[in-house]
Amino acid sequence: MSIRDVYIVDAVRTPIGKFGGALAAVRPDDLAAHVVRALVDRTPDLDPARVDDVYFGDANGAGEDNRDVARMAVLLAGLPVTVPGVTVNRLCGSGLEAVIQAARAIALGDASVAVAGGVESMSRAPWVLQKPERAFPAGHQQLHSTTLGWRMTNPRMPAEWTVSLGEGAELVADRHGIGRDAQDAFALDSHRKAAEAWAKGLYDGEVVPYPAAELVRDECVRENTSLEALGRLKPAFRPDGGTVTAGNASPLNDGAAALLLVDEDGLRETGREPLARIRSSAVTGIEPQLFGLGPVEAVRRALAKADRSFADLTSFELNEAFAAQALGCLAEWPELDPGVVNPRGGAIALGHPLGASGARLAGAVAHQLAAAGSGTGLAALCIGVGQGLALVLER
Repeated sequence: MSIRDVYIVDAVRTPIGKFGGALAAVRPDDLAAHVVRALVDRTPDLDPARVDDVYFGDANGAGEDNRDVARMAVLLAGLPVTVPGVTVNRLCGSGLEAVIQAARAIALGDASVAVAGGVESMSRAPWVLQKPERAFPAGHQQLHSTTLGWRMTNPRMPAEWTVSLGEGAELVADRHGIGRDAQDAFALDSHRKAAEAWAKGLYDGEVVPYPAAELVRDECVRENTSLEALGRLKPAFRPDGGTVTAGNASPLNDGAAALLLVDEDGLRETGREPLARIRSSAVTGIEPQLFGLGPVEAVRRALAKADRSFADLTSFELNEAFAAQALGCLAEWPELDPGVVNPRGGAIALGHPLGASGARLAGAVAHQLAAAGSGTGLAALCIGVGQGLALVLER
């Protein structure tokens, strides 16, 4: 069996809304449908019925995004009912996992045209109530928030594995000696680069605003923040001596992203020049409490599979779950030029809608490679419960 080349023809995303912000009134299945419809509309030569499958990442899936949100997006977007959809979950890596699974199907000949993406509405993530162990309990019952992090944890899990995500970032900061000043400076740089990218129109070609929401750009970008303002924020997870704050961590967000993937036959049908070609991917595991360092080995393996090195990278989108986590990864890649990392800002400024982030990263790399005309790019994320995921693209 020959392995087919896989191309990214286009990539779109919504502006990313803040928790309780401009997109909070929009259901996640509607957000997903919006980017699917926008993607199809931007390629008018492609018959929507030619889409072999739709893959969508979704990290929580406990509310309006239940019942296979990928299939719901297909139906709500008005695609033919013959187009199927599957939802995948690798927590923060879900959107990138969807891209990888779609690419794998095309590479193996199981599909010729596919849509891959991700969605999350952290604002609308519901509280859930477990069923009681016995009927007619007399006491109060506990509601669990599904917005972020551990809940209903299995008691067999070792306590050191189930620390909060913020405490995990503190552990990475401890391991690499990353202080508060370095984290705040990293966060400030993320906001600066994001604000400059928006001012220069660099996101105009990929961001498709949701029509019923008054939001045309990412809602959490703070172009006027400063080291002084960031320095006034209190540690969020270790009150005494902590370094991780709301300012040097990614916020809670809402948003969706989608990419159009094709083989050679599908490419001819689109009548378009591809943004980039997919070269390789890798996934790895690590101790759950050190999830922030998950990308370290995944990136190395993905580059090795592509027969590329850090020196070959012209664009690298590394998800900024926390400044401490991103800086910890960079410390373990001394051969990497930090100047190619997140050139248009990262998740600390743009936002991190869990299931959508990986698709956003892949799309961002593809657009950057297309703008440059050539090069090798990489998208990578850390993943809660201790995983790392990476994808290599080229043009």
